Formats: sequence, structure tokens, C-alpha cells
Amino acid sequence: MSVDRDRSSTSGKRAVEKRKRRILSPEKKFQIFLESQSGESPVGEILRREGIYSTDLVRIRQKVKEGALERLADRPGRRGKTVSRDDYEALKRELEQKERALADLAVEVGILRKKTNGGSWDR
Repeated sequence: MSVDRDRSSTSGKRAVEKRKRRILSPEKKFQIFLESQSGESPVGEILRREGIYSTDLVRIRQKVKEGALERLADRPGRRGKTVSRDDYEALKRELEQKERALADLAVEVGILRKKTNGGSWDR
């Protein structure tokens, strides 16, 4: 026994296992969340079985809360109607034509104001 103890103390370093980081799918995280909330099994047991820490569970709970609040904040009602590509292009062309016509009219108004002695309509 003392020989084993001497060997371990002379090595100076303990063999530390480096845990691999687990990447959990969203479905698995939600399953862990539901199981931890159900109360059927102790949280410590769930953490050991899944190989995660309590801080991981806290983060999962925060994400679930954020997601739920985001979805609940959406207002019910009809979604915006989508327009076909052809209709969009036609509306775009029509808007460009109207913008050009408006610019032409603005020029004409400027010319008419100059003709009426400096732009006063009351004279």
C-alpha cells in the first residue's frame, strides 16, 4: 500500500480525465428540460445519466424560457399576403412611371410659379 502511495506521490500529477464536450440536439435538450420539470426522477440522476452539469441545465431552462416568451409575444392574426413575382414587377414599373410623372409635374409647377411673378398665387 505504501508503495502505491509513493508511486502516485512521486509522479506529481494525477491522471485527470478530460471530458469530451457533448453536443446535444435541440430535441434532446427539450427532452432533458421536460424530464427535469416533471419531477418524476431526481435532477441529479438526469444530469449523471446525460453527462451534463447543472449549469448546462440552467442554460437549457433559460433558452426554453426565451423561446417560449418570443413565441408568445407574436400577435395572432393573418399573415401578410405574398405577391407573385410578375405582380411585383408590374407594381414596380407602375411606381417608376408615377415617380417620373410626379417629377415632371414638379418641374411644371416651378415654371408656372416663375411666370406668376415669383410664385405668389394670390396676385
